[in-house]
Amino acid sequence: MSKIETQVENFMAEILEDTDYELVDVEYVKEGRDWFLRVFADKAGGIDLDDCQKLSEKLSAKLDAADIIGGAYILEVSSPGIDRILKKDKDFVREAGKIVDVTLYAPLDGKKFFVGELVGRDEKFLHIKDEAPLPREKVALVRLHIDF
Repeated sequence: MSKIETQVENFMAEILEDTDYELVDVEYVKEGRDWFLRVFADKAGGIDLDDCQKLSEKLSAKLDAADIIGGAYILEVSSPGIDRILKKDKDFVREAGKIVDVTLYAPLDGKKFFVGELVGRDEKFLHIKDEAPLPREKVALVRLHIDF
């Protein structure tokens, strides 16, 4: 995590203190010629456009006052979506029992993609029901499964 992402997480912790919002993730990335600061937040029942606007305005004021980003950037505050990516320990605890899509960096025993019920995660392995434990260092991405 970059210094900017860490500082933005700290700002968001202040903004979200004593609210029912949860900070899901922060990313500061360059895409083409533009830099994007993306903040993903959620709350029980989901967040809407008004929530995103309020959070964006509060964060923007803190960013302007602190002046931690030297150049131009695009600030995006949004929901993580229904297929949210699981990254933090609390994500894996909260979503245990739900169906997830798992992508590995490289095939393991000939298989690179898994879909199954999330049992949990420990220091070394990701546990999916009816699958052998998946070594965490081989897991590229875990996200909630969408079944259409």
